Amino acid sequence: MSSVANLIPLDHVDPALVEALLDRAFEPERRTRTAYQLREGLEALPALSFAALDGSDHLVGTIQCWPVGLTDPAGRAHPMIMVGPVAVLPEQQGAGYGKALMSAALAALNPRAPLPQVMIGDPEYYGRFWGFTAEPTAGWRLPGPWEPRRLLVRCDNPAVLPREGLLGPWRG
Repeated sequence: MSSVANLIPLDHVDPALVEALLDRAFEPERRTRTAYQLREGLEALPALSFAALDGSDHLVGTIQCWPVGLTDPAGRAHPMIMVGPVAVLPEQQGAGYGKALMSAALAALNPRAPLPQVMIGDPEYYGRFWGFTAEPTAGWRLPGPWEPRRLLVRCDNPAVLPREGLLGPWRG
């Protein structure tokens, strides 16, 4: 990534530009994915959502984080933060923008009350750099199709995570 790259709060960027970037990074069909169902009707968390600008102040990447929850079999909801989408313009991928955005979002978490972070992503990549794993999510369900190996979580103490549950929007 260029040393002149700049990360700014995502809510400082025109939402139309963000949507155009997401369409380029993931295709317009992205809205049919299970991750969109998990975030349906929610607003992204502004303190954890960022934009990457290149040296010319052009938008080249974004990350959004969302309030979600895992409802266990007893009906208790466990709040979590859904990380993603992490989006970078196709011609800028591999330049380090995505890594910088991920690191910024995770660094912005409240260290006194770090909620578990969940995402749908590549376990080899997100596990290697940030400690995400699919191990605790084996008994979790989502409101749509997903690859179990790609449902990842990151938590200081995985023992506190329910073994089973349905992941969905947090309404608490």
